[in-house]
Amino acid sequence: MESKTQLARDLGVSRSSLYYKRKKEVQDGALREQIVDVMSSNPAYGYRRVALALGINKKRTQRVMKKYGLKAYKRKARWRKRRDERRKEMPYPNLTKNRCPVVPGHTYVSDFTYLRHNSQFYYLATFMDRYTREIVGWNVSDRHTKDLVIGAFLDTFLNTGFQVPHIVHSDQGAEYCSQEYLGRVEGLGIKVSMAKKASPWENGYQESFYGNFKTDLGLEFERYPTSGAFVEGIHHTINYYNSERIHSSLKTSPYGFRKQFQKLNLGLSKKWGSCYPDLCIQKEQMYNKYQWI
Repeated sequence: MESKTQLARDLGVSRSSLYYKRKKEVQDGALREQIVDVMSSNPAYGYRRVALALGINKKRTQRVMKKYGLKAYKRKARWRKRRDERRKEMPYPNLTKNRCPVVPGHTYVSDFTYLRHNSQFYYLATFMDRYTREIVGWNVSDRHTKDLVIGAFLDTFLNTGFQVPHIVHSDQGAEYCSQEYLGRVEGLGIKVSMAKKASPWENGYQESFYGNFKTDLGLEFERYPTSGAFVEGIHHTINYYNSERIHSSLKTSPYGFRKQFQKLNLGLSKKWGSCYPDLCIQKEQMYNKYQWI
C-alpha cells in the first residue's frame, strides 16, 4: 500500500494537504448533529421550525437537511366521516371565510379525531383560539358522541376564566349538529359558523393541528403501556403544543404568542391610559368597520 508521503509526491502536493477537510463539510456535520438533536424531541419539525429552534437561516437548514436526508415524520392516513357526507346541509354559513380576528378569544375553531391504541379507539375533541392558535379546551373519550364535543366546549371556560367567544367554527359532523351542542353555544349568544360539507380546507387550522399532533404524540402509540398512560400522553402533548412547540406562523409557541400580545397591550394601556379590555374593544370596532372580523 502506497504511503501518504509517496502519494503526496506523486500528486505534487504537500503531505499535510491530504489530511485537509473542507471547512464547510465540518460545519455541515456539526449542524447536522444539532438538527438531529432538535428533531429527536420534535419529530414533526420541518426545516422552518428547526431553523427557528436553532436561531439560524432557514435556507441553510434546508440545504443541510436535504444533504443528509433528514425529513420530518408525517402521518399519511386520513379519516373520512362517511356518514356525515350523506347528511343534509346545515343552515349555518362559514363566518370565518376571508376574515381575520385581531384579538384572542374572538373566534374558536373545533374538530375531533380518532386515536387508536391497542385495538381500542379513543377520540379527542379540541377547541382552538384562531388568533393565538392555542388549544383552549379539549376532551378525550372512547366514544364520539355529542358529549365529546360538549365536554371540550365546556372545558374552554375552565381554561380561559369563563371567557365567551364571538364565533365558534366547526365542520358539519353529527356531533356539532346536535341540538344539545347548538343549544349551549347559541344560548350564550355565540355565533355558530360551519364549513361546507366535504370541505376540510374550511377548517384548515384544526386539520393542520391534528396532522402534527399525532406525530408529536408518538410514532407508535403502542409504546404507551396502558390506556391510562396513553390518555396522559395526550394531555402532555397538548400542553407541549401550547407552551413549547414552535408554530411556524407565530415564530413561537401559542402560549408565548399570547403573552407577547398581552405584554404589548399592557404597554399601550399604560401609554394611553386605557385598560386592556377597552383596547380589545377598540380594535374590534375598528376592524369591524372594515369587515375584517
